Amino acid sequence: MRYCLLGPTRALAADGTEPPVGGPRVRALLAALALRPGRALPVTVLVDEVWHGDEPPADAVAALQALVGRLRKALGRDRVRSAGGGYLLDAGREDVDLFRFERLAADGAAALAAGDPGRAAALLDEGLALWTGPVLADLPDRHAEAARWEARRLDARRARLGAALALGRAADALPELTALCADRPLDEPLQALRIRALRDAGRTAEALVAYEEVRRTLAGRLGADPGPELRALHAHLLADEPPAPMAAPDPVPASAPDPAPVRAPAPGNLRARLTSFVGREEEIDALRGDLAAARMVTLLGPGGAGKTRLSQEAAERSAAAWPDGVWVAELAPVRDPEAVPEAVLAALGARETVLRGAGAEELRGDGDALSRLAEHCAGRRMLLLLDNCEHLVEAAARLAEALLARCPGVRVLATSREPLGVPGERVRPLGPLPEATALRLLGERGAAARPGFDVAGDPEAAREIVRRLDGLPLAVELAAARLRMLSPRQIADRLDDRFRLLTSGARTVLPRQQTLRAVVDWSWDLLEEPERAVLRRLAVFTGGCDLEAAEAVCAGPEDADVLDVLGALVDKSLVVAAPEESGMRFRLLETVAEYAGERLDEAGGRTAAERAHLTYYRELARATDPELRGPGQLAAMARFDAEYGNVRTALSRAVALRDEDEALVLVHSLLWYWQLRDLRSDALQGARAAAGLGPDPFAPPAAPVVPLHEPCTAAPPPLSAEQRWEARRGVRLLELINMDHETGRWTTPEGTARLREITAVYPPGLPQTCRLPGSFAVFAVIITGEAGRLRELLDTTVRACRDHGYDWELANILHMRANILANRGEWTGDAIADADESLEIFERLGDAWGMAEALSSRAEAHERQLEFDEAAADFVAAIGYAEKIDAPSQQALLRARYADILVETGRIEEGEAILREVLDGRHGTGHESQLGARLFLAHALGRTGRTAEARRHLLALREEFGSETLSVFDGFILAGLAWADVLEGEYEAGLRNAVEGYGRSLGALAMMVAPQMPAGQLTLAAWALAGLGGAGARTAAVLLGARENLIPAGHRRPSLEQEHLERATELARSALGGAEFAAAYAEGGGLSFEEAAALLGSAADAIDGRAES
Repeated sequence: MRYCLLGPTRALAADGTEPPVGGPRVRALLAALALRPGRALPVTVLVDEVWHGDEPPADAVAALQALVGRLRKALGRDRVRSAGGGYLLDAGREDVDLFRFERLAADGAAALAAGDPGRAAALLDEGLALWTGPVLADLPDRHAEAARWEARRLDARRARLGAALALGRAADALPELTALCADRPLDEPLQALRIRALRDAGRTAEALVAYEEVRRTLAGRLGADPGPELRALHAHLLADEPPAPMAAPDPVPASAPDPAPVRAPAPGNLRARLTSFVGREEEIDALRGDLAAARMVTLLGPGGAGKTRLSQEAAERSAAAWPDGVWVAELAPVRDPEAVPEAVLAALGARETVLRGAGAEELRGDGDALSRLAEHCAGRRMLLLLDNCEHLVEAAARLAEALLARCPGVRVLATSREPLGVPGERVRPLGPLPEATALRLLGERGAAARPGFDVAGDPEAAREIVRRLDGLPLAVELAAARLRMLSPRQIADRLDDRFRLLTSGARTVLPRQQTLRAVVDWSWDLLEEPERAVLRRLAVFTGGCDLEAAEAVCAGPEDADVLDVLGALVDKSLVVAAPEESGMRFRLLETVAEYAGERLDEAGGRTAAERAHLTYYRELARATDPELRGPGQLAAMARFDAEYGNVRTALSRAVALRDEDEALVLVHSLLWYWQLRDLRSDALQGARAAAGLGPDPFAPPAAPVVPLHEPCTAAPPPLSAEQRWEARRGVRLLELINMDHETGRWTTPEGTARLREITAVYPPGLPQTCRLPGSFAVFAVIITGEAGRLRELLDTTVRACRDHGYDWELANILHMRANILANRGEWTGDAIADADESLEIFERLGDAWGMAEALSSRAEAHERQLEFDEAAADFVAAIGYAEKIDAPSQQALLRARYADILVETGRIEEGEAILREVLDGRHGTGHESQLGARLFLAHALGRTGRTAEARRHLLALREEFGSETLSVFDGFILAGLAWADVLEGEYEAGLRNAVEGYGRSLGALAMMVAPQMPAGQLTLAAWALAGLGGAGARTAAVLLGARENLIPAGHRRPSLEQEHLERATELARSALGGAEFAAAYAEGGGLSFEEAAALLGSAADAIDGRAES
C-alpha cells in the first residue's frame, strides 16, 4: 500500500485502486500516521492533530477509536496497529510519497553535482511527478511544514532546470523558467538560470534584455545592484563568450623553483581537522570567489553558525594561492582592544621582528606592535584570518585597514557577528544550514556520540530538532552530544527548554561555545542597553515584523532611535533582515527569540510589550479591513497575509487577557479577510473565542437593538454599550456562517429555535443589517427555509442600503438576492437584473471579489434559463477576477461550476479534466468546491457509462458530508446514487435512494433553493418502478403525472433531467401500453407533494415485502 501526502491524502493499493478513505477526520488521521510511518503515536497527539483548531468530542478517545475503525476498514486491519498506548501505520518511508520525493530530490541534486545531468533529470522528474496538489492539505496545523516542503519542491524544480541546461535542452526549459522568474523576480539564482537558458538557446540579445530587466527590478525594489553571479554572466554575454569560473587570487609565479624531493611544511598555522566538514559547498565557493575579488572579506553570521570552521575550510582549499601561507589569529580570548596587534603578531610567530632601514625609529615608536606587524607582512603574499572580531570590531578594523594599506600582498578574511566597516570590505552573510545538510551533521555527530545512531531511525524527530534549532551547526552538534542519553524524540520534546538541554559541548572549546546559552550570552554581553531593550521587545512578534511595527512596539524610555538600533542588531547578526516587495522584514531566529523572551520576562517588560503589540496590530487590522472592499483590495490582502501571524497573536493575547472589546474589534476587523481567504476554521475559532468573553446576545430576553450607523471598528476601543452588544451579535453570526461541518445541527428542533432567536432580534432595515457581519443574519433565515420571510428580508435590506447610501453593502446584498432568485425559473430575470446592478457597483468600487461573485450569480441565472453560452462566459470572467486577487477557494468553486456547464453542453472530456483538477486541489480547496466538483464529476461519469466510479464519488461524498451538512445536499447525493442504480439495472436500490431523496427534498430549505428537486426524485423513482415491472409500472406512470404538476413555475429542463424523464416514460409506457399509461398519468396530475410521498412509500413497502417473501 502506498500513501499520498503530496496532494489530497490518499491510499493506493498495489493494483492501483484507491480505497475510499473517508471524510476529513479520517484523512487527517491517515496523514498524521503517514507522516511518521512505523512509529506509534500517542492518542493525545492524534486527537490534537485530527481535531486541531476545533473542540474535540467529550469522549475524544472513543471518537478516535471510531476513526481508526473506519481507517482499518478502508486499508485493512493489519495496516493500522495499536502499539504503545497509541496507533501506528505499518509502513516504511518509501511507502509514503513525501519521503520518496525527499530521497529522489536529494539523489537528483547529488547526481547533478557529480556531473551526471541525465540521471539527475530522471530522478528529479520521478520525484516531482509525485506531487498532485497542496502538501499536507488534510492537516490544518501543518502550515509551516507544508511551506517547507513547497520550498523543497522549488529547489527540486531549480535542480531539474539546471539539469536541462546541462543536457543542452535550454529551449525546453525556458517556458517553465520564464513562469518561475515572473513569480519570483528577486530570486537572483533563478534569474541567472533563465538568462543562461536564453544564451544557450542562441537568444543572446534577449538574454541581455532579461539581465537589464532584472537589474532594474533589483534597483527599483531593493536599491541594490545584481550580485556577482549575474554581473559575471552579463560580462560574458557582452563578450559573447562562455562563462568562466571566478578567477582565483594571484597564482604562484611560473618562475617558482621546482619543489624539492622532500617538501618543507607549508607556511601558515591552519590546524588539522578533528571532525568532518559537512556541507556548505556553495558557501565555500562563494567565499573563495569573494577572496578572489576583494582584499577584505568579512564572513558574517550569528553565534554558532559555523563561521570559524567555514572560513578555515575555504582558506585551506585556497592555500596554494598564497605562497606565504594562511595565518589564523584567534581573537576570542583577547579582551583589550590595544592588545589586538600583539595577538596577531603572536599568531604569526613574529613577536621579535626588528625594524631596519631609514625611518625605522619613527615607525617603531616605542615598540609599536602594529608597525612591527606591517613590517613582517610587507612583501609577503598571505591570507590573514581574523577569527571572532565582534567584541573588538574597532580594533580589528584599524588593524585590517592598516595592513591592507601597507601590505599589498595581504588579504584579510574576518569572521564576526557584525561588519568591520573597512573601506572595500565585502560582507558574506552566513545563514543556517539547509535542512538536508543539518540532518547530515546531526547524523554524523550523533553516530560519534552514540555508535549506530542514524537519523532514519526517527526522521520526524530529527527534522524537528534541526528545524527548531534554526539549522545552526553548533546547536545541532550540542543536540547530537545529548544523544548519548536521550532519544531524538526526547530531545525534540525538550527543546522548549533548549538552554538547559544543550549544555554538553566539547571541553576543549572556548567556554562560550560549550552551551547554547553561552553562545547567545556572548552576543548579549556585547550589546548596549538600548540594543538589549529592542531585542527583548522583538520577542513578542510572530513571524517577524516590518520597520513601522518595530518602531511602534519596540520604542521605550531609552530615547534611542529604533531604526538605528535595529540596524545595529542586524549588523550584529541577532536580527535577520529579509527584503520583501513591501520593504525589509525583520525576524529573530527561534533560539534568539526564546532567549530574548526570557530576558524580557527578567526585565518585567512583557506586559507592556505585548500590550503595545496588541494595540499596533489591532490598529493595523482595523485600518486594513475597509481596504478589502475597494481598489486597494489586493494590497490589503497582501498586508494581512504578511502580518497574519502577528494579528492572530494579538487576538490570542486579547482573549487571554479577557479584554472583550479588543477581541471583538480584532475579530470584526478580520472577518472579511477570513471570508476572502476561506479561513473558515480560523474564523470559527476566533468567533467562538471572542464570544466566550461575554454573554449570549441572542438569549432571551435579548437586549434591544438600536440603529448603529458606524461599525464597532470605526474607532479604537473602548466600545459603547450599544456597540458592544452589536459586536457580540456579530461574532455569533460569524460563527453561524463558518460552521461548514456542523450545519446538520441547525435542522434539529434546538437548532431551529436558535436560528429563530437570531432572526427575531433584528428589525428589518437597520443600518447594521446592511453591512457585515449583520447582513449574515440572512443565512439564519435561509437555513430555516422561510422563503417568504427571506424575500421580504432581502427586499427590505436592499431598500435600506439605498436609503443609507451604502454602495458596497448594496452590491453585496444584490448579489445575494440574485443567488436566491436564480433558484426559481420564474425569478431568473429579476436575478439577472440584480446581478447586473451588483456588478456595475463592484466595478465602480474596484472590488474584484465582488465582481466575481456578481458574475457568478448572473451565470447561475443564465444556467437556469438554459443560456449556457452566456453562463460559461460569465464564469470565465469571474474566474479571472478570482485569480487576480489569488482567492483559491473562490476559484475552485467557480471552476467547478464552469466545468459543469461544459459537461452540460457536450464538452465532457474538458469539463471532467477541470473537475479532477479541482478535486486534486490544483486551484485551491474549499468545502463547497469539493462537494460541488465531486457531484458534477459523478454526473459526467454517469453520462459516459462509468457508473461504478460515479457511485464511488457519491458514496465518498455522503460519507464525508452526509451527516455534517444540510439535507438539501444529501438530496442531491441521493438523486445521483438513484441514477447510478437505475443505470446499472439495480432498480430496488434505486427506488430506495429516490424515496429517501424525495423526503430530503421536501425540507423547507431544499424547497427554497432547489424547488425542482422533488420532481427530479419522482422521475428517478418512476424509472426504478417501471424497471421493476408488474404493479410498479402503473405507479411509475402515476408518479410521472404527479411530477408534471409539482414542477415549479418557469422551470426549464436541462438535458440530463430531460433524459431521465424520457427513459422513465419510455419504460412505463412499454410496460403498460399507451392507453393504460395515459390513464395512470392523468390520475397522478392532481397529487400533492404529501400524497406523492405516501404513494412512494407504499410502493417501496410493497417492493420490500416482495423481497422478504
